[in-house]
Amino acid sequence: MKLFTNVFNLQHKIMYLRKILIAVALLGLLGMAVFAYFVYQNIFAPNTAFQNKEAHVYIPTNASFNEVMEEVRPLLKNETTFERVAKRKGYVDNIKAGHYLLQKGMNNNEIINTIRSKNIPIQVKFNNQERLEELAGHIAKQIEPDSITLLETFREAEFLQSSNYSEETAIGMYVPNTYEFYWNTTAEDFRERMATEFQRFWNTSRKEKAKALDMTPLEVISLAAIVQKETAKVDERPRVAGVYVNRIRLGMPLQADPTVIYAKKRMDNDFNQVIKRVLYRDLTIDSPYNTYKYRGVPPGPITMPDISSIDAVLNYEHHDYLYFVADVTNFGYHKFAKTLTQHNQNKAAYVRWLSQQGVNR
Repeated sequence: MKLFTNVFNLQHKIMYLRKILIAVALLGLLGMAVFAYFVYQNIFAPNTAFQNKEAHVYIPTNASFNEVMEEVRPLLKNETTFERVAKRKGYVDNIKAGHYLLQKGMNNNEIINTIRSKNIPIQVKFNNQERLEELAGHIAKQIEPDSITLLETFREAEFLQSSNYSEETAIGMYVPNTYEFYWNTTAEDFRERMATEFQRFWNTSRKEKAKALDMTPLEVISLAAIVQKETAKVDERPRVAGVYVNRIRLGMPLQADPTVIYAKKRMDNDFNQVIKRVLYRDLTIDSPYNTYKYRGVPPGPITMPDISSIDAVLNYEHHDYLYFVADVTNFGYHKFAKTLTQHNQNKAAYVRWLSQQGVNR
């Protein structure tokens, strides 16, 4: 009987111990579940609040973690878990400037890995700016440096002198196109890249064509800027360029109205004014940009010409035309003339049309 009692007690203790072990195991599993849930919620749960497929994040140079939070906060469902994981992964002490692309449904781990190491280039575009001020303002909308910093860099005396540019010719260095840059590119790096692109653009073939015209690349660009302003029709630009090449070779002044408009804007220090009609009194403006008073190309480009305008000068159309005026029967194009008499007839028709339209300035 005593033996039976001892066996019973042992079994009871074993069952009790088993219950304890099961309880401990269950508590462990519960703890693990809670921990797993915590890890999932903090690290692996989707934490984006935007509805688009992707969102752009721009982190400035030398940004603090607070500044990063200001940038990403509107994009997050739970900023607390993001901040917790960012600190855990050491991101707060290793912030990288740049442009980053977040995908909808990313978790905190993916977001942090993205903004730490996946700086994505952007496409920087520019064309047809008249002055360095406008170029700086346009570029400042696309990369990190502000317009003042960019303009100061573009005008830096040491750079201009070492590169054989002046403030008048410097805008000719920036060949209009689409370029790939990192958003956090510095103003100096942008300028140096453009200097490199200028040299790449002026390859052996283009240099030889410029030499055949007895012009430097910058002089070609100055002439191309006039062609750019004269016609928006790409297919007509080689013909317009041919007129100016003929005039230069004959020693005639270019007498290009766009240069007079540019001279007036410089004189008035007002590049926002709109001038649709050049008046006779404008032709007397004493400016090296006024090609009615001064022969040859202006001292610098009156605008940033497209590549098509530059190549139009280098590959100008060979003909005998010396004059042209807007064709009111085929808007956008021009009537060309070989003689002054013929040109005056064409011009008279154009002036009558302007008056009929009420264009006095």
